[in-house]
Order: sequence, then C-alpha cells, then structure tokens
Amino acid sequence: MEYNFNAIEKKWQTYWFNHKTFRTENDQIKPTYYVMNMFPYPSAHGLHVGHIESYTATDIMSRFKRMQGYNVLHPMGWDAFGLPAEQYALQTGNDPKDFTYKNIQNFKRQIIEAGIGIDWDREFATADSDYYKWTQWIFIQLFKHGLAERRDVEVNWCEGLGTVLANDEIEIRDGVMVSERGHYPVTKKAMKQWVLKITKYADRLLEDLNLLDWPEHIKEMQRNWIGKSTGAKITFKVAHSDLSFDVFTTRPDTLYGATYCVLAPENPMVLDITTQDELSTVKAYIEQTKQKTDLDRGDLNKDKTGVFTGAYAINPINNQKVPIWIADYVLASYGTGAVMAVPAHDERDYAFALRHGLDIVKVIESEEEGCYTGDGIHIESGIINGLNNDEAKETIIAYLESQGLGKKEITYRLRDWVFSRQRYWGEPFPVLFDEEGNTIALDESELPLELPKMLNIKPSGTGESPLANLYEWINIKKDGKFYKRETNTMPQLAGSSWYYIGYVLKTLVGFIPLNTEEARKELDKWLPVDIYIGGAEHAVGHLLYSRFWHKFLFDLGLVSTKEPFMKLLNQGMILGSDNQKMSKSRGNVVNPDEVIENYGADTLRLYEMFMGPLEADKPWNTEAIDGSKRFLERVWRMYYLPIEDAATELDFVYHQTVKKVTEDYEKQAFNTAISQMMIFVNEVYKQKRLSKEQAIGFLKLLNPIAPHITEELFQTVFNKKDTLTYQEWPSFDESKLVLNEIEVVIQVNGKLRDRVFVSPDEAGDIVKQKALLAENVVRFTEGKQIVKVIYVPGKLVNVVIKE
Repeated sequence: MEYNFNAIEKKWQTYWFNHKTFRTENDQIKPTYYVMNMFPYPSAHGLHVGHIESYTATDIMSRFKRMQGYNVLHPMGWDAFGLPAEQYALQTGNDPKDFTYKNIQNFKRQIIEAGIGIDWDREFATADSDYYKWTQWIFIQLFKHGLAERRDVEVNWCEGLGTVLANDEIEIRDGVMVSERGHYPVTKKAMKQWVLKITKYADRLLEDLNLLDWPEHIKEMQRNWIGKSTGAKITFKVAHSDLSFDVFTTRPDTLYGATYCVLAPENPMVLDITTQDELSTVKAYIEQTKQKTDLDRGDLNKDKTGVFTGAYAINPINNQKVPIWIADYVLASYGTGAVMAVPAHDERDYAFALRHGLDIVKVIESEEEGCYTGDGIHIESGIINGLNNDEAKETIIAYLESQGLGKKEITYRLRDWVFSRQRYWGEPFPVLFDEEGNTIALDESELPLELPKMLNIKPSGTGESPLANLYEWINIKKDGKFYKRETNTMPQLAGSSWYYIGYVLKTLVGFIPLNTEEARKELDKWLPVDIYIGGAEHAVGHLLYSRFWHKFLFDLGLVSTKEPFMKLLNQGMILGSDNQKMSKSRGNVVNPDEVIENYGADTLRLYEMFMGPLEADKPWNTEAIDGSKRFLERVWRMYYLPIEDAATELDFVYHQTVKKVTEDYEKQAFNTAISQMMIFVNEVYKQKRLSKEQAIGFLKLLNPIAPHITEELFQTVFNKKDTLTYQEWPSFDESKLVLNEIEVVIQVNGKLRDRVFVSPDEAGDIVKQKALLAENVVRFTEGKQIVKVIYVPGKLVNVVIKE
C-alpha cells in the first residue's frame, strides 16, 4: 500500500477538527499541563517555516503529555491590533479589521494543515471586543491603584506614521532617526501620554527572575534592562552661581578623582549655565542629539562626542573647579541626567577624557597603566586614604550625608511604560475627561468601550489619533455633565500582556469574568504556564510587561502565582539555504504551504525537529528534507513486515528507544529523540519483523512529531477505531536494558575481518581466544606469526600479525 501523505493528512486534519480532538478536558482529577507559543501577528505574508518550528515543538509536548495522562491546554490566538494592519489599510484604503480577520483565517488554515493540535474553542483575537473589554478593565484597575497616569513625556514622534514609536521601532539612516516601517523622519517631542508605573515593581521583577526556568541570557537581559544600581547621589554647585545639580554614582569612593562633569544635552540647566562664547556650539550639539535614539546614545555609543559649556562645577569633597560638558552618552531619562567623570577609574570617562584632553587623576593604587576599575587601596583621597573600595564607599557616603552634600541612593535603568499610541487600530482607553480636566474611569457596565468604525483613518494632523476626528464619539453627555473621551489608543503590547489568562477563561459563550471566583478557580488550576516557546527578541518587551501585569493581578488577588511563565524556550531561527536570515529581498524565503504540498506536514515537522537543537539557528537544506521524507516512507513500509506476538531480539533496542525518546521529549531534545527512533527502525529492518507491542509502542513514540502517518497506521494496520491522541504512553522495562550479549568486532592488522558475540562481562582472555577461532580470522592469520592480541573491552579485538 502506497504512502499517500496528501490524502492521509487531509483525512486526519478533518477528523481532528470535526471531533475537537484536542479540546481541553473538563477533568478535575488529571494533572494539568499548559503549553503555549507566543501568538502570531496575522500579517498578509502568512506563516513562515520558523513559525512551524515553534508550533511543532509545543505540539510535540502537548501530544506527549496527553498520552502521559495529563489534561492539556494547548491554545492559539491572534495578536490582532497594531501598526502594520493600520499602515496597510492607509496604503490600500481597506478596513484594518477586515484585513486582519481575513489574515487570521489564512494563518489558521496553515496551522491546521501543519497538523498542530489546537483547542480551537479557546481561540480569540486581541481585537475581539469581548476580549479587550477585560484589557480595558485591567487598565481601569491600574488607574484606580495609581499605576496609570497622564504626564508630559518626551517621545519619539513620527509625523509620517502619525504616532509615537518605541526605540526598537526606529533606525538611524545617514545620522537621522527614521521609522523602521516606512523610513519616515522621527523627532523628539514632549506629549501628554498615558504612562504605566512599571518602576514600582522593579525590585519584584528583578528578584523573581530567580524563580524561573528561563534561558540565562534572557534573565540577564531583563536584569540589565531593570538596571538596579546602589550608590550615592552627590550635589555639585555651579561656580559663580546659585545653581546646583545632583549626580548619581555607583563609585562615590572615587569622588576625589572627579575631574569634570557631564550633563545630558536635554538637561534644562544647560542653556542657563552655558557661556556666550560656547552658546552656538552647545545649541547645535543639542539639535544633533535629537536625531539619536536612547539606544544609540547609550551602550552602543562608541564615538564619545561632547562639547564644553564654558561653565565649571565645584567638586564638593575638595572644592576643586571642574569643567561642565554636555555629551549624548548621558541620558536625561536615566539617573539625574548628570554624571561626575572619573577618567582614571571608568572606561567610558577615560575614553572621553583622552578624546577631549581632560585631566586624569589616579585615586586607587594599581600597577596598571591607563584606566583601572578594580578594587584597591585609595590614594590622594583625603579621608579615605588607605581604604579599599567597599570601606571607602561607606566612609565617603557617611561623610557626605553628615555634611548635607549627598546621600546613599538606589537607582534603576528601567523607565515607566509609555502606554499611548496616536493610532486608530488599538484598544480605546476606558476613561472620560470632565470640563475641569479630571479623569474618570468608566464603570464595568460600560465596558467594552468599542472601537468605532471609521472610513477615514488617516492621522489627525494634530498629534492626536484619527479618533480625534469623531466629534460625536468624543463628546458625550452623562448624568447631565459634558465629557470628552481619550483619543489615543493602547499599544499592541496591551492585549499580549495577559492573553495567557484569556485562554484559560475563554468559553464557547465568551469569557469567564476575570473578577469572579469562578475565574480564580480556573486560573489556580492552570497557572503558571508550564512551557512557553517564542523568540528571544521579546525579552525586554512582552516578557517584561506581561510579568508586570501578572504581578499586579496577583496583588489584586485574581491570580495566585507570582509569575506567568515558569519555563521559557527560545526557538532558534531557520535561515535560508544561503545561511542568511530569510527575506524576500534575498529570495531565500521558504513557504511552508509549498513544502507541505510537495513533502507533507509530517515530513516538514520531522525535518525541522531533526535539523538540530530547538534553540539553535539552522540553515534550510532541501536535500535533507528529502531524507526526512524517505525515513517516513521507510516507517510506512516497516508496518508491512511480519508483526508477531514476540520479537525478543528487538527487546533491548525497543526499550532503549522508549527510555531515550521519553527522556528527550521531557527536555525538548527532539533531534536526538528522532535519531534514536531511526536506530530502532534500522534494527527492525535487520530482523525483518517486530512484535505487536513494539509496533504500537513505536507509533506512540513517533506520533507527537509525525501525527498523521502514525494515526493512519494505528487505524489501518491494527484496525483501531480510536485516535492515538489519548492512548497510554509506552513504558520501558529496566531489566530489558541489560544486554545478554554484545557484538565485538575483530580486526587483523587494523582491517575488519569478523565479529563475535560475547557476554558483556566475559573475561578478556576468553574473548581473545574466541576471536582467534573466528572463521575469517583463522583464514587471514593462517601461517602468519601473531605478534599480539589487543582487546578493547566491549568493542573490538585487534590481532597484530607479522606480514
């Protein structure tokens, strides 16, 4: 019987969908297992093979755990709001909602055709009003608890897109900031924005990273983004004026070595202290700085540009006058927007001082030339001479506090989350402004505040969203008073910050209300997510913001876990066959629809899991996918060999395979699990038969990776009526993993001549004797002088003869 993968796969995909095979069970006894992917943004391009890799990995885990007796939740939804759909709508005149939901249908088709076992009863899009009703409700709770407020914020404003952009949505081209999408000019601009006070949770976000089974580099990225620093805030007076400014430093012990200060170009004091001679240069530098993102000005900044203001500050510890510079590597949004520079003991300050010819004063003893940042005895440092770093820090802080010159301080790199977008396609804010400018949250009964349909969604031209053009929607009368609505919408990350909760609460008739005891019980049952798979690029965006929202919901008593995702895996990138990132411009994009049509979904799944470790980047290789298809064809033919009641010669390799595959699935080592299954298939073909237990057991092992072919063989070969989905996972017998005999190869002068089978604990002398008596060895040693016989236990015998 031919392996007709097209017919087989269509048959089982239809069966699973119609029978809701993967619907989460209403079972209170089975242990739960919650596995999910970072959900996709439904673009017009459809899914790529990288999506299939990630979704196959979670599908393997969900199928594996179902057979192990778990009640599995494996859902899928759609990150539906956001800028790409709106830009497409603007360019084509289409409605962003119609466009997005049409794309969703295509994505869903592709996921089904890839054989991904999803509980489609849990499906939703963040743009569904019954979902974003609760996004709006969470925002109201944040507002009522003082964690959401409107304030003037300097933002990256893009006139061409008509919205504020995050730093990671900006590129630098020819020294100018432009939008990543469309390459429109971007400028810094102060605007009234909604801000969420994530900084209030900084310590908890930092500490609870220790609870998580996440890749260490992701946790380190979050630690660095939060950027907790302990040090001192020190006051510097501006010479010949009444002005002063504070600096924050983690090295107050080096204060005696501070030879200049640097202010952020945006610091409002800059123009007040700049001398007339330097004014034009300073103003020009300020304008130049506005064309750089915070990222380019910070850790990526290698240029160390800056200009002198003409003003001087007084070092409070020794009353020395030090020049005040401005430089773009100092950010107004970080610390105090001012730094004291100690070039002898800070590499960035050292590079800046060398470039601009500034003084370098050594205050820590060391034999190293140039900049020294390590521990040491302080010199030329007055009250802290002779002390090492830690003692010197404590002493200098105590002195500064006693003199009113400074104090101990903790700062964070983390900034509050700018939560407004001047766009149409997003969640409306559930608030009203009265005539006095006060903000009033809507009642729960007024939710959802639905996004009104608009024919023209062009930017308003005023810096507000297109909703500003809807006069009747904006201006309302309530209880005899006049109010205005907020015209901004929420960012795309709003809906993705709690969607893992949405899956748990989704029912066929809507969502269980988040603020109910019923919801609490369901969330207690399923959270935290057991395994979450997605890209590392979301480390300090989605992953950080969802942890923040989760902790807030924990504080409200709505969830009982401190963290949303216990185990995180980052799938690697699938590269083009040229080893480059796939892109249309390179012409190296692989369309999964074409692969499935030509090779089948099972082959695509098997190939992507066999390419290498899940977390590694891997190049696509069409020849290798041919090999995966041939393996499945070989599996298909294997089930037309004799299947008997017993095949004891396969006992060892079968139980070895069950053990290895089970252990590898548990640690998501799918490539090595496949290797072991290939070993088993090879052994079956050597024996030309297998037992019924082995045949069915192998189908179960392969099913999570290649579900269609295994379902078909289970049904047709064994006349089974049920799906493999809820069969019991095979077990292995430890006693069968002990070999009664092992194969030892025999070489004569290094060339393979024969084999013998011996007991694993056979004495070496006896193995050598058996080797010398082997038929082919006798033939090649006859009449020759045997010099020596070497035995490598359990592996080989080498007979050395004199030619």
